[in-house]
Amino acid sequence: MTQPIVITLRPFNPSDVDDFMKFAGDDKVTRYCRWNTYTCRDDALDFLNQVISSHPWYRAICIDNLPIGSIYVMPGEGKDQRRGEIGYVVGVKYWNKGVATKVVKMAMGCVFEDLECLDKVEGLVFIKNKASQRVLEKNGFVIKRGF
Repeated sequence: MTQPIVITLRPFNPSDVDDFMKFAGDDKVTRYCRWNTYTCRDDALDFLNQVISSHPWYRAICIDNLPIGSIYVMPGEGKDQRRGEIGYVVGVKYWNKGVATKVVKMAMGCVFEDLECLDKVEGLVFIKNKASQRVLEKNGFVIKRGF
């Protein structure tokens, strides 16, 4: 019998850079991301040290405390400050295993306590990214097209 995958969420550390590169350096993983694939370890380390460390809610998706992906919720600004945007990536090895669905559920279970300013979280997904659409739908998100 196969053991269930135990997933945890935690803040990133600079020492995670090599594990971060495993998924953030994979074109398949970053295909639908707003950021480019990382090809340079130093650039990834800068991202961990400067961007992620100052982000209000950015977590490493871990198995055995090793990052295999990331998830964030970013609060909006101005009139949109009560609305957050969720984004996530998971290494290819963990696709189609329910990992993304589970971590979105985990995030939604704590992000409203961690970011008390939020009333709502949205996921913006490329129309061709059907897998990510399914992840959000399984977590109760509703598809809306247009504005």
